[in-house]
Amino acid sequence: MSGLINTQPDPAGPVPLITGGVALLLVLSGSPWRLARNVVTIVHEAGHALVAVLAGRRLQGIRLHSDTSGVTVSRGRPSGPGMVLTSMAGYPAPALLGLGFAALLSADLITALLGLAAVLLLAVLIMVRNAYGVFTVLVSAAVLAGVALLAPPGAQAWFVYLITWFLLLGGVRPVFELQAKRRRGAARDSDVDQLARLTGLPPALWLLVLGLLTVGSLFIGGAWLVEPALQ
Repeated sequence: MSGLINTQPDPAGPVPLITGGVALLLVLSGSPWRLARNVVTIVHEAGHALVAVLAGRRLQGIRLHSDTSGVTVSRGRPSGPGMVLTSMAGYPAPALLGLGFAALLSADLITALLGLAAVLLLAVLIMVRNAYGVFTVLVSAAVLAGVALLAPPGAQAWFVYLITWFLLLGGVRPVFELQAKRRRGAARDSDVDQLARLTGLPPALWLLVLGLLTVGSLFIGGAWLVEPALQ
């Protein structure tokens, strides 16, 4: 366990800025984003699953699809605070995980970050109920294992900064994509529509809440990431 809390020195100054730029280009891209978005979907569904369990619901399973959509099924009361929190948890999850990763990086805990990512992937893998979902999680785990076991410390620093920036930035784009879909009359059974039915509050208000959570996480986490480069 002591290896998980050992600190590593700050990476070279340009690393946070360069990886942030690369992550931004990836999130703003076309086909590369659609491929990398699978990671965001994994964390999105993991957010639903974690909060469902914490709210006392019975988690049935997670399905991840090739169009980068996903669904998490849990059993329990069809309404009430537990269901509201479960429905709300998906979209902020990537940015909030990125915020947690940024906190670990600001404390120079790269090894702990890799360990946390491994635990997350293992938990999702146990609950995935379709072949494509298992494949996606295993590929992600293989990349993580390769970096953790084979890469030198310098390369690990580049990787963890890149994935942290990607989670922070990649957590914002789906909220805007959802708003664009709803303007076109699509996604009428989205998380915000479920939240509207559960609470009586308009979907636009829930979109605003999700946007504030994701953008706020990006600003706070981004400030922690670039701080070493500015010193």
